[in-house]
Amino acid sequence: MSRPNRHSRLTDSELLGLAADGDADAFSEFYVRHRGLVVAFLRQRSGRPDVAADLLAETFVSALDWLRSGGAVPVSPVGWLMTIARNKLFGSWRRKRVEDETRRRLSLEPLVLTDDNLAEIDDVSARTDVAVELARALPADQFAALKAHILDERSYAEIATDLETSEAVIRKRVSRGLKFLRGAIGRDE
Repeated sequence: MSRPNRHSRLTDSELLGLAADGDADAFSEFYVRHRGLVVAFLRQRSGRPDVAADLLAETFVSALDWLRSGGAVPVSPVGWLMTIARNKLFGSWRRKRVEDETRRRLSLEPLVLTDDNLAEIDDVSARTDVAVELARALPADQFAALKAHILDERSYAEIATDLETSEAVIRKRVSRGLKFLRGAIGRDE
């Protein structure tokens, strides 16, 4: 009979607070909780499981580095994590490669992926509904605007017409949703 994980009942914020103090098991629990969401988001956006795996690693390494270097525990841990993932993805598009500076600085080995690993990433991505996971983290009006604009790639005008409101209101909801997702960490990661 296996023993329950002592971290399994802690909130994400509590886990990150412990991780900031050097508790590797707490960060591991945070990773296990959210790796599916992050890799699904990255896989769906990058189009490649190998790139998604590299970006997943960079996302979590950057999050841990932030905490270990004295960064504040974010108000919205999932939003903060997804903001890091999004920025890693956008950065990889700009550079046309996945950044590995943080991994190298921390002397971590690069990922070696097998065909089974790549198949598992595709499977997790297919089973994870990014929109449902983000809906749990955001207020309903902000989620609806973000989903329509960012995930569904619709214009502000189209969304405003559908929701019978002004473009300015939709822009504000998207802006507030993105701010919420940044996790109030005081900077654009």
